[in-house]
Amino acid sequence: MGSVLSTRPRVWWAVITVVVLVGALFPVVSILMTSFKGPSDINSGTFLPPQWSTDNYGQILSSSGSAQELFLSALRNSVGISLIATAIAVVLATLAAYAIARLDFPGKRLILTTALGVSIFPVVSIVTPLFNLWRNIGLYDTWLGLIIPYLSLTLPIAIWTLAAFFRQIPWELEQAAQVDGATPWQAFRKVIVPLAAPGVFTTALIAFFIAWNDFIYGISLTSTSAARPVPAALAFFTGASYFEEPTGAISAAAVVVTIPVVILVVLFQRQIVSGLTQGAVKG
Repeated sequence: MGSVLSTRPRVWWAVITVVVLVGALFPVVSILMTSFKGPSDINSGTFLPPQWSTDNYGQILSSSGSAQELFLSALRNSVGISLIATAIAVVLATLAAYAIARLDFPGKRLILTTALGVSIFPVVSIVTPLFNLWRNIGLYDTWLGLIIPYLSLTLPIAIWTLAAFFRQIPWELEQAAQVDGATPWQAFRKVIVPLAAPGVFTTALIAFFIAWNDFIYGISLTSTSAARPVPAALAFFTGASYFEEPTGAISAAAVVVTIPVVILVVLFQRQIVSGLTQGAVKG
């Protein structure tokens, strides 16, 4: 049995936990408080709003104006592009990870190494050539022009996560299905995929978060609201007048786009932890 921590270590761990939580949550709470401040209260120097107001949310969601048009169109783009990129990445990563985990073929390690290299490659260094290429072939400022680069962000982590998860699924289960008359594809679809569902679900959430939070591709490969996602659209918010900073509207938009992520994490935190920890059993 593991040793029980004495009083002093427990106090220190509690203090460290509180410090980490405060450091992590303070910026979020600060943005939340700013979103409820009126234009005259933004620079008041107080943490809590002197007068609580929902005008910033009305500006981006219900009222007419540039901020509302920018935000709602960008929100549609972010949802559509992120979901499509996530679905494609999960399907491709599932097939690739299964092959890497189950089959022996030349270049298997090279594939994993290449995926790791792509994931750590600086995005900024390839934006300019990608910008020129997309303009020449007609993909600039389109959904497809963002979905393809998003795959370069989501596929590597998806392949690594799922490959580790597939390795810890007993090979005998698939062999038993084939002995009972199932084809390799049927064994994969009806036996392996259901067992790997926690890992696939976790990978899908991680891929969605990566695509949802992208800024560099979104602002570099779009020029209009036709495909511009929310993180990039926030840079184009303007105040009600030339001299007014859109701090409140940007804070309200940041809160709105954070809500789906928070809801997904809260609802599926057990599945996320289960998928990550089970995939780390073998490697």
